[in-house]
Amino acid sequence: MMSTRTSASVVWKALALSVPLCAAAVLAQPPATSDQRAAMLARQSAMPDTPGTGKFPAMKEEVASLPEHVVYRPAQLEKLGTTKLGLYIFGNGGCSNDGASARLHLEEIASHGYLAIAPGRLRSGPGATVPRPATPPAPPPRPAPGGAPARLPPPATSSADLVAALDWALKQNEDSNSPYFHRIDPQAVAVSGYSCGGLQALEIAKDPRIKTVVIMNSGIFNPGTGGAIPGMNQEKSLLQSLHTPTLYILGGETDIAYLNGTDDFKRIDQVPVFLGNILKVGHGGTYWEPNGGKAAAAVVSWLDWQLRHDPQAARSFVGKDCGLCSDPAWTVEKKKIG
Repeated sequence: MMSTRTSASVVWKALALSVPLCAAAVLAQPPATSDQRAAMLARQSAMPDTPGTGKFPAMKEEVASLPEHVVYRPAQLEKLGTTKLGLYIFGNGGCSNDGASARLHLEEIASHGYLAIAPGRLRSGPGATVPRPATPPAPPPRPAPGGAPARLPPPATSSADLVAALDWALKQNEDSNSPYFHRIDPQAVAVSGYSCGGLQALEIAKDPRIKTVVIMNSGIFNPGTGGAIPGMNQEKSLLQSLHTPTLYILGGETDIAYLNGTDDFKRIDQVPVFLGNILKVGHGGTYWEPNGGKAAAAVVSWLDWQLRHDPQAARSFVGKDCGLCSDPAWTVEKKKIG
């Protein structure tokens, strides 16, 4: 999650000026004004969907059998042929209930033959079914004298919503009346999340059905520091429950999750782990670049390697001169990966 060296009083500038962040995130600048928050949200909502760069142009939808979730999938399932859908279960930034808050990222993943699911409703962007208010809510009060953090509202979603999405998808795979009947590979399951959503992903990472974990702009607070979101009190010991290869993507040293994410990486020794920092993009990452930018491209390669055993995709991560290793936009570290 976020660095504990900053003050919890000014989370709301980050919340307003990028995709929804983990509400315990903090910055060193004063909060954005209501007009600034509204303008940024309006610009993001006006951005068109991108169908992704994969072989299967993607779409997003709400489905009656999975309330309070948004599903991203290839628009024409019949064109999958013999390709089985992998699963990419994603926790939103801020643990929000806007299932479209990372839509460009999730559409890119889906276009490569994955079923991506995020909790919440379509609250922003094209096709919004429950539009957000034009003016975002006012920021919370500043911390009390002495540095006590402002208490923020409880998160709108939980890790149980990610489990519900996984349960639903695997059930659909066995339902002869479902469009997903036998189209899903139950051995190709990834859990992921952005910022607060990354903590949700870590909470369920021990599920034996999960084959890889992707943590984006996130990390667990160091011991004794806690967080500002009620109920989000994960301890570093949670990292020992990881049983699969794990990818961390951060936004460089300006990412408010940088210190906690890099500390997570240092503590993980039992599984292969790769840490990629996209330099200078900060906590907002590349979520709002077309097709999710460099972060989404790296996630696709990781999924194709880990879930589909694609040797070409592995080259992004394996070897001294791996694809990300030699890209000047990134710095990388890795353990138990050649």
